[in-house]
Amino acid sequence: MVKFENVTKKFGELTALKGVSFNIEPGEFVFVIGPCGAGKSTLVKLILREYLPDEGQVKVRNIDLKDLRQKEIPEYRKKIGVVFQDFKLLFDRTVFENVALALRVIGEKEEEINRRVENILELVGLSQRANFFPVQLSGGELQRVVLARAVVTEPDIVIADEPTGNLDLGTARGIVNLLKKINEKGKTVIMATHNFEIVNLMKQRVIELDEGKLVSDEKKGKYHLA
Repeated sequence: MVKFENVTKKFGELTALKGVSFNIEPGEFVFVIGPCGAGKSTLVKLILREYLPDEGQVKVRNIDLKDLRQKEIPEYRKKIGVVFQDFKLLFDRTVFENVALALRVIGEKEEEINRRVENILELVGLSQRANFFPVQLSGGELQRVVLARAVVTEPDIVIADEPTGNLDLGTARGIVNLLKKINEKGKTVIMATHNFEIVNLMKQRVIELDEGKLVSDEKKGKYHLA
């Protein structure tokens, strides 16, 4: 599903990733961990094809991302749902409208939009908040709206970039449990985080980065802090 082969990415004299290799299979749930500056966000942006590697190869669904033409990138990204830490919601639209927008962008019919949005809001526990505006929601509820928007288009891959960074442990655990539910529906989930408590609670595969290098890749079991 997602394959990095000896990937290096530089920004001037800064090496954000150096010789990183791993393979994520369809349907896996994988944490990408490491301190700030470890290379987590660069890895995410490479998968989204916001960046290209300076060396090595990034493949997603057997597509070498270097081979994608500029006009093909929007279609490629339709198969990837992204959960942002800073929400990126439209604050003049309701919860329902924010989630529905993702479907309107790809041209879904109104009947199908209503059906999918209602189903996904039920999954994330926001059916009773459908007509609320973002300003009326808590941080955890806002993140659930972002999660709903990310998965309502039924992507193959869901990427969560520090989705629990501004949340308390209990709320953060709820968000990750929702990601796990989505994973159990067959979606590949990649979550970048420095929240080691959440990682240890969930006991999923962990890819650890430090200073741009892959320092460990534990297939399963609990991650033990050094």
